[in-house]
This record gives sequence, C-alpha cells and structure tokens, in this order.
Amino acid sequence: MKEALFYDKIKNKKVQCRLCPHNCFINENGRGYCGVRENKRGKLYSLVYGKPIAIQLDAVEKKPLYHFMPGEKALSFGTVGCNLDCQWCQNFNMSRAKPEENDLAEIPPDEIINMCIDKGCKIIAYTYSEPVVAIEYMLDIAKLAKKNKIKSVLVSNGYISEKPLKELCKYIDGANIDLKSFNEKIYKRFCNGNLKDVLKSLKILKKNKVWLEITNLVIPEVNDNKEEVEKMCKWISTNLGKDVPLHFSKFFPMYKMSDVEETPIATLEEMRKIAEDYLEFVYLGNVNEEANTKCPSCGEIVIKRAGFFVSNELKEGKCKCGEKIPGVWE
Repeated sequence: MKEALFYDKIKNKKVQCRLCPHNCFINENGRGYCGVRENKRGKLYSLVYGKPIAIQLDAVEKKPLYHFMPGEKALSFGTVGCNLDCQWCQNFNMSRAKPEENDLAEIPPDEIINMCIDKGCKIIAYTYSEPVVAIEYMLDIAKLAKKNKIKSVLVSNGYISEKPLKELCKYIDGANIDLKSFNEKIYKRFCNGNLKDVLKSLKILKKNKVWLEITNLVIPEVNDNKEEVEKMCKWISTNLGKDVPLHFSKFFPMYKMSDVEETPIATLEEMRKIAEDYLEFVYLGNVNEEANTKCPSCGEIVIKRAGFFVSNELKEGKCKCGEKIPGVWE
C-alpha cells in the first residue's frame, strides 16, 4: 500500500479524503466511497497503487479521442474502484470490484513506461474504470511519461476536487470526460454525484490547456431529453468553446439497467443534429458508421475513420484550405 495524497488527518485516528466532492470522513479501518482508499492507524492509503486489473494496447480513438494523435496506439490500463455508482455502468466488473477480490500482479510506474517504450507507444491512457481513485499511481506514471516524451490521456467521469485536478493538469495532455447528463437530479439519482462539480472540472481542464473531448452516453428515457441536450451543447459552446468535440454514445443494457432497451440510432442522430447548431465537431459512438472529421471552413473530410482505421489528411494540423483544425496532432 502507498500513503494517499489529498486527505486531512482528524483526531481519534479519523481522516477526511479530499480527492473528490464526496469528501469522505473515514474511521480507522474504514474505506471511502470509492472502496480503494483505506484508513490504517489514522493514515489514508491507496489499495490499488501499482495494481492494474487490465492493461492492453488500444487505438486512441477507442477512448474516444478523435482529435488527439489519430491512428496512434495507447497503452491503456485501469485499476478497480470508482467514486460514482452509475446504474448503467459499462465496466461495472472493474469499477465495483474490491481490491482483495483480485490477485493482481504489481506493476510499478517505471515498468509501465518500459512497456510503452518497448511497444513503441506514444500515449498512455488512464481508463477502463475511474482513474481518479488511483491518482497516486497515475501521477507517478504521468511524471515519468513526461520525462520520456510520452503523452498521457485521462478517461474519466470528471468527479474530482479542484486541488488534485490542478495537480493532475500539470502532467496530463488530453482528457475525455463522460458527462452523464445535464440534469442535477439525474446525476444524484442514477450516479450519486453532482453535475456542478463535473462542470467545474471541465472548466479547469480547459483553462489549464489540457486537450478536452466530451462523451455523453445517451440512455432512453433517462438523459435523452432534447431540451436538456440543447442546454448541454449551448453550455459547452459558451463555457469551453464550440471546437470541443462531443461524442454521443449508444447505450447497451448493462449492470442495474439491463432491462432498458439500447439507444435507437434515430435518437443519436437527433442529438447530433441539435449539437451541430452549437458545436463544430460532433460524433456518434458505439455505432457502425464512419466518424469523419470535416473542416468547419470548407467542409472537406480531413480525417476519415471507419472502425479504427484512420486516414489523416491534415498537414501540420491544417486542412488543405489552410484552416487550422483544433487538436493534438503530434
């Protein structure tokens, strides 16, 4: 175990975790809401440091990050644990698992870097469950990655407090944040979280010049309200910029919502149509269709995607017409 960052010691060997907006008060031998930060004799420890439950090579487009080094592979890994409990979680086998339920081999940060170098990988992705709950592990890897000119990307629910997020921003190059809904009641009822805290995180990431993309998993009769989707897109455009890519992703029955039907393609297409009034780059995820990037100036396809096959026509991040396309291209 490694002593955790971002917590306060309280009398009688109690601690208060300051990593995320839950701000958990944790008694001795107790754990925080995420299930992977434990109070041992008045000190808070990470139970998942150096213990990924999954690690593999993925296309960076799978994150999804469409404007971040297209066609490159990312060494992707995640630990168990999550600080939300989304009833539709697509990775609940990892996010809801307990550390002691898995006999995991220890992989220290320098070994992650060596794996990346051996595979010729230019990106490390912190993903699968919720990487924020393993922030100590993530930070140590990201610091080494920066020294070795390897980029780091975060795939997260964005439910993190301001101080740890600002520290993370020093070492993270890109992020895809899963914006569950634009309704505070939905966040509370279905995820046990707060929308306002996620919106704050999005602003912090943007202000700190971390490349940002957003995913919205569209769930029938939960977050597919057209008026709320329009409000969300307008907020993104106003507060983050119209050039922030937005991915509407198809829901499949899972976890506590296995009885809910998958998202109709027609619904996703409606969401895209609404979003395109406010945002320049809108994509559909988990569907079998091309997801091309078009130049907002001349309309030409500058990046063609079919599955994970990518054809990039950009030259130094620019379209043939000279328009600079926002993103991280090298």
